[in-house]
Amino acid sequence: MFLRSILSCSLVLGVLATGVPAFADEGATSAELKKMRIRLEALEQKVAEQDSYIAKQRTESAGQKEKIAQYESQLSRFEENLHRMPGQPIQLLEGLELGVGGTVILQGADNSNYRDGDTEKSSRADASYSADVTLSKEFEEVGGRAFLHLEAGQGSGLEDNLIVYSNVNRDAGDSEAKAELTEFWYEQDLFKDKAVVTFGKLDSSAYFDQNEAANDETSQFLGRIFRNSPVIEFPDNGAGVRFAWLPVDWLELGYGVFDGTGSWEDIGDSLFNIGQVHFKTNLFGLSGNYRFYAWNNNADHIKWLDSGKTKESSYGLGLSFDQKLNDAVTLFARYGWQNPEAYNPEITAADGSNYSLEQSWSAGFQVEGASWGREKDVFGFAVGQIMPSDDYKKANNLSAKTEGHLEAYYNIHINDHLSVSPDVQYIWNPYGKDVAGNTGGIFVGGLRAQVDF
Repeated sequence: MFLRSILSCSLVLGVLATGVPAFADEGATSAELKKMRIRLEALEQKVAEQDSYIAKQRTESAGQKEKIAQYESQLSRFEENLHRMPGQPIQLLEGLELGVGGTVILQGADNSNYRDGDTEKSSRADASYSADVTLSKEFEEVGGRAFLHLEAGQGSGLEDNLIVYSNVNRDAGDSEAKAELTEFWYEQDLFKDKAVVTFGKLDSSAYFDQNEAANDETSQFLGRIFRNSPVIEFPDNGAGVRFAWLPVDWLELGYGVFDGTGSWEDIGDSLFNIGQVHFKTNLFGLSGNYRFYAWNNNADHIKWLDSGKTKESSYGLGLSFDQKLNDAVTLFARYGWQNPEAYNPEITAADGSNYSLEQSWSAGFQVEGASWGREKDVFGFAVGQIMPSDDYKKANNLSAKTEGHLEAYYNIHINDHLSVSPDVQYIWNPYGKDVAGNTGGIFVGGLRAQVDF
């Protein structure tokens, strides 16, 4: 508008400077004015075009500034990721996170009581590794999230050389190298975040029988008895759906239905159902978790004392407690019981023999290292026992003694991306003292290295 005013003034001044003859006839004057009007209209059109061009430039400039601001924001997030805490996922884009980690375990036993059919007492050392890549995305606008977990690894460790009720390396896999998609699910918040539903390929042990001090084989206890109760028939990761409801902040009710075989075939014929009540306490400012659960697996089981009954189901119940005593010390305990009358033919020892368990308990503690100047170190100790089924004992005319486990580890924080954990385990009455020619205890010493990218 300012430019248009200047041009209009210039035009008027030009007309005055040109002048109109005092005695010019009326027709000549009219013609001159018409020409001036045409020139004025042309100049106004040019001014309008200039205004449009300037407005366009301003819009493009604003867009460029917005893009620059977005790039600066992404760069800022990238710089934050470079200095994130160890083990925390990397935020790639808004709501999209990538996590990468790896575990290497070396273990040796003084008495590998099974070695390709050789029952002679012998020592053995084995190793295993696993690598995990996770990708998750938050959909904040709808209260949802998606998760994908890729896992690769190799090595069964000592587990294929020990005949025991509960083995010594929860992180071990197969002897052959393997890579697979172990989890893939979508989760949706419901009823103003008071409930949640998760469905897809799920790890049922991630939602039930959890424990703050004994639930992670990459940083806590390696023995299976201390990772989860050995008297729960958790299926392999497979199709499933899980619900959780939080009526109040201190109470969570959970229920899950999963493919009992993990095969994705005829999933309605073999379902694993589990329900859990979780009380969250905060007495004297110290957090605690008290979980009670019951489960049923209707996959085909065989009755011990009547082998003609091959379509039996199994069921059980249990609890998992953890309680902080102070900022550094956490206590934990587990107990479980399951149907002693039937066994799952898919569950076997290293030599292929069938067995079934009736009860199990475990208890222990973890201590963080702040009191001795190593605040990121953790020491853990646990002891537990497994009682085999009386019907299993009667059907096979076995001793079926109670198997005992002890484990201690010390997780040493080397730096923000590496921790190393010496680990020792001892098993007495392995496999209920029913290993032919070898009933001695088993001592296992090991070393675990955990790398977080």
